[in-house]
Amino acid sequence: ILETMMPLFQREGYQVRIVKERVDLQRAVLTEGLQLMLTDIMMEHSSIEEGLEQIKAIRSISNIPMLVVSEEKSENAKIRALNAGADDYCSTQCSTGELLARVKCQLNRYLALVKICDNIDHIYKVGDLEIDDVTRKVIVAGREVRLTPIEYKILRLLVMKQGKVLSISEIYRTIWKMHPIGAENTIAVHIRHIREKIEENPKEPRYLKVVWGQGYKLEK
Repeated sequence: ILETMMPLFQREGYQVRIVKERVDLQRAVLTEGLQLMLTDIMMEHSSIEEGLEQIKAIRSISNIPMLVVSEEKSENAKIRALNAGADDYCSTQCSTGELLARVKCQLNRYLALVKICDNIDHIYKVGDLEIDDVTRKVIVAGREVRLTPIEYKILRLLVMKQGKVLSISEIYRTIWKMHPIGAENTIAVHIRHIREKIEENPKEPRYLKVVWGQGYKLEK
């Protein structure tokens, strides 16, 4: 897989860093300014559980986009990877064009988040929930919560459209800029993660509401 990917990304002008040991990977993420990580959940001489633990470990120290590229194609594996903190998941059988599109989508979104956006002086507020676009921080009742880039984009979209029901397809197209294939599980996982971070009681959410058969909305 690495031999296939290296020339592909190098032709696109990307600098590629290959890391084989977990401890080296964490050090690289912390010190080398990496902007995206490709990984698998079934690495050589390791189990799926160990692959998932690696994703969790990286997510605990960094918000860089993580794209899982794996021979494991089951829906369960995809859901578990997203639950662990991955931003996207695709099969090793996908075309090089699709893989590049997914990488570019994640990179563009991440780089946009780390830049000062046009409305840098704008603070979005809904009740005790506050999004500061200057620092890209999310504050709930005076407490800062840490969101991944994908979670931030989803929450910001819903805040800006507060009170309006957004369909799963609409959310997916807006955030991923791709056709919403398998979007329902992907969105559901990210919504659950956001609720766990911003809601006092995720099972009875104050902000993020599901409108059955229609989509999600952020309550005014």
